[in-house]
Amino acid sequence: MSDPSDPAPAAGSSRRAPRPPGSFRIGSIAGIDVLITSSWFLVALLISVAFAPRIEQVEPGLGVWKYVAGFVFAVILYLSVLLHEASHAVVAQRLGYGVTSITLHFLGGMTEIDGTSRKPRHEFWIAVVGPLTSVAVGLVAVGLWFVVPDGLLQVAVEGLAGANLVIGVLNLVPGLPLDGGRVLKAIVWGASGNQHRGTIVAGWGGRLTALALLAWPLVQQQVTGVSPTILDLVLVFILGLFLWTGATAAMAHARIRQRLPALVARPLARRTLTVPEDLPLAEAVRRAQEAQAGSIVTVAADGTPVGIVSEAAVTAMPAERRPWVAVSTVTRAMEDGLTLPAAVAGEDLILAISKRPAEEYLLVEDDGRIYGVLSTADVDRAFRENARG
Repeated sequence: MSDPSDPAPAAGSSRRAPRPPGSFRIGSIAGIDVLITSSWFLVALLISVAFAPRIEQVEPGLGVWKYVAGFVFAVILYLSVLLHEASHAVVAQRLGYGVTSITLHFLGGMTEIDGTSRKPRHEFWIAVVGPLTSVAVGLVAVGLWFVVPDGLLQVAVEGLAGANLVIGVLNLVPGLPLDGGRVLKAIVWGASGNQHRGTIVAGWGGRLTALALLAWPLVQQQVTGVSPTILDLVLVFILGLFLWTGATAAMAHARIRQRLPALVARPLARRTLTVPEDLPLAEAVRRAQEAQAGSIVTVAADGTPVGIVSEAAVTAMPAERRPWVAVSTVTRAMEDGLTLPAAVAGEDLILAISKRPAEEYLLVEDDGRIYGVLSTADVDRAFRENARG
């Protein structure tokens, strides 16, 4: 129902990401993969069983087919959830953000959008469009209820209307990780000029919502006159845990992001020695030590970077073999994503590394000149030091 991942700047087009374990691709929308997790089949089964008595009441004597009809309703319901998530994704794309996937799971759906928003109004519109879509679907279903014939179709429309209105309204509750929490975050961010403050406020809203939800069974009988069932208690616990952990994670990420601007690639780069590919490894290491360089890059005859020498591979190579092997045997070819701007910093640096994991990256100036080599180990060390500071 909600979109727990914050939208982020990207190239404006979707990128294909590794499929999460236990998920299945069922299609795409606007070039975005649509996935379902194995947990979806469990919730579809639960919906089938829960909906069966209502179907039996309307169409007696269906036997096992009432569960099939319940499963069909589950599919229809999740198509409306997909529409909710697709609205997040399409608006994000229109605003220039990259969208990885839409996933349908036990608790509804999730739209994975890279990184964080650039502006509070982007955060607002990407977040609010989902609940508004659900409310719109619910209102359309309410209108259809008056014109469709009695029977299973009317029951399906009735369930669709109720579920979407509930999803839409509940997702507007001002607490992360719900969409309403992201709306609150955008409002606080816009008013204060501080994105992290907006996240903290919305995170506390999510925590308070989780506590209120967990306390609901204690007062349910007094308020509604109906005692909570075991199923009610289980659902309240699952949803409360989801809200609390999601809000807590968002607050933790906000605190980390506050320190990211201090993480700059340029001062972390190692001095680099460039050598031809066919140079013996022992000679390349000797030259690097003489030049006090912390990294080696192989280049073609015209000076174009060809590969980055792996520090781990050099260490693993026995010293007696180094004079007899070319330095190219311990290099990693310059693939896409291994070359970064020397000025990259903060969240852009973390995002670049997470998109293309590697041990070393080549840093280049705007004019293409080699600045140095950035080691992931050095980035991790600096990140931990910033976190402790």
